[in-house]
Amino acid sequence: MSSLKDRLRTDLTSSMKARDEVRSSTLRMVLTAITNAEVAGKTQRELSDDEIVGVLSSEAKKRREAAAAFQDGGRAEMAAKEIAEAAVIADYLPEQLTDEEVAALVAAAVEQAGAAGEGMKAMGRVMGLVQPQVRGRADGGAVAAEVRRQLGA
Repeated sequence: MSSLKDRLRTDLTSSMKARDEVRSSTLRMVLTAITNAEVAGKTQRELSDDEIVGVLSSEAKKRREAAAAFQDGGRAEMAAKEIAEAAVIADYLPEQLTDEEVAALVAAAVEQAGAAGEGMKAMGRVMGLVQPQVRGRADGGAVAAEVRRQLGA
């Protein structure tokens, strides 16, 4: 049994008792997304904590993108709701890496791959080295942008 999933369920119960609507609804959505991931595919299975972090990361990304879309559309109250949900999800994610930490990891991966000066041809190799290190701790788009920058594309 996943300890992260247990923690989410326990926190859902206490947020319901405290009548914390935002936290309760967000945790319900997250637990539903985890259940959907568990039953996707041919056989049902229990997700590991790492896989749950992946689900949480994608849910947080959806909230950030929706908040930006609502903001652009002039719907501040909806954007605020999405931002509040993203903040609840962030409580369960590992601490996020700073831009400097991402840049250092990418620089190390470029060196490890021997990709300096190869340009975009090395993008896949470098991303393959960086992704496992940043999973759940940095936005994939930001990591890819840093890889492109360092490869000189």
